[in-house]
Amino acid sequence: MATLLQQLISGLVLGGQIALIALGYTMVYGIIQLINFAHGEVFMVSVFGALATYNWFIPESWQQTWPLALLAMLVGAVVVAVVLAVLMERFAYRPLRNAPRLAPLITALGVSVMLKEIVRLSFPGATAAVHVPRAFWDEPITFKVPGGTVVIGSTGLLVIVVAIVGAVLLQVYISRSRMGRAMRATAQDPDTARLMGVDPNRTIVLTFVIGGALAGVAGVLYGVHLNNVDTDAGFLTGIFAFTAAVLGGVGSIKGAVIGGFIIGVIKTVGGQYLPGGTAYDLVWIFVLLILVLVFRPQGLFGEPERVRA
Repeated sequence: MATLLQQLISGLVLGGQIALIALGYTMVYGIIQLINFAHGEVFMVSVFGALATYNWFIPESWQQTWPLALLAMLVGAVVVAVVLAVLMERFAYRPLRNAPRLAPLITALGVSVMLKEIVRLSFPGATAAVHVPRAFWDEPITFKVPGGTVVIGSTGLLVIVVAIVGAVLLQVYISRSRMGRAMRATAQDPDTARLMGVDPNRTIVLTFVIGGALAGVAGVLYGVHLNNVDTDAGFLTGIFAFTAAVLGGVGSIKGAVIGGFIIGVIKTVGGQYLPGGTAYDLVWIFVLLILVLVFRPQGLFGEPERVRA
């Protein structure tokens, strides 16, 4: 019992990290139908942005006080991620907005490789594990359960809480704010939205800003939880996040979060209990994805695609 609960908690922590990144995927695709494969690298670069802020721009007295250190790292990571997201939208994706869908997809892959190489050249040793300070309260929380004890780190609990609260706030913003209505209108029909006074370019840029900010937050939480990062972190986590968005239903905020938690739990619990162990944990994730797409192609919470006349 204790082992199962421990694996579930580990899965929820991993799922929270995945969910924050998946929200960026699902928002961008929901509005401009672009699979931004470079989003995982934005997440990776944001971790190095947070690390650079910690090492180069904040005084030593702040480094010894975790609330100040964490805040500084969050600001640094979010600024780096948002700037990258806006630059990508303006120079890589906007010129190809009316091009065949294959063109922006290839561009996204090119941007992903470029960002990875920039980090590799800028941070010596980035291809191996680079240490990230644990800029957070470092006391684990222990629960007594039948058969033993269950431990959740304070950073793990922070990841879960931030993912859930962030998704709720984003859903409220999209549903009730004026800009949220503009996003939904642009996603449904950008030409009609323009006639109604909505600026699609401004709306799309804001979508990238929000997605970049979420990737920056996820990057800091990833770094302070695992205490290390390398240049491959963006690729694997990005694949998980994209899979979560597809599993939950691309364009659905709720689906992205629930899909992230499902993938996190399957990876940890499946690696412990399903045939093949950890060597086959990725297999079970994609088996579930295939089954969902076969019987419900729009994902768990997505809407069927409308055919326009």
